[in-house]
Amino acid sequence: MSDGDLISELYAGCFRRLVVQLYAVTGDLSEAQEAVQEAFTRALAAPRRFVQLDNPEAWLRRVAVNVARSRHRRRRVLDRLLLRIGPPPAVADRSPEHLALLSALRELPEGQRHALALHYLVDLPVDEVAATLGVSAGTVKSRLSRGRQALAERLRDSDSTGSTSTGRIDVRS
Repeated sequence: MSDGDLISELYAGCFRRLVVQLYAVTGDLSEAQEAVQEAFTRALAAPRRFVQLDNPEAWLRRVAVNVARSRHRRRRVLDRLLLRIGPPPAVADRSPEHLALLSALRELPEGQRHALALHYLVDLPVDEVAATLGVSAGTVKSRLSRGRQALAERLRDSDSTGSTSTGRIDVRS
């Protein structure tokens, strides 16, 4: 039996049992599932060492518990930091124009969407957008140009179908 087969067999045999055990520890089913999955992922990272363990299920349990504890500690630290900085910012604009813009953005190719969001919504200069995305400034300029054109077309189409209740959204720079 190969190392992968042994891990697959162990997964089939004890995943649910480990999730139930972790659920009792965390009180959150999805957190328990993620911690157990992370434990199996770590086992798959070093299968030869894992299959040599005397009690692989005990190792998985210990790793899953440690993963859950680490996540809990990080979450507590984040919660304390968030309390210090105050309440979250106001809820995003829910106007029909804003919703149409977000919908149109989601339809764009990923590169154009990221370039537009970083440049116009985060207000980064082209060079910084390029560094963030790991592409050249020329590529960012091209994506911005094509993205603006595609957005204008999509918003024009949504405006003509009546999905926005007021005037057009200006996406020109």
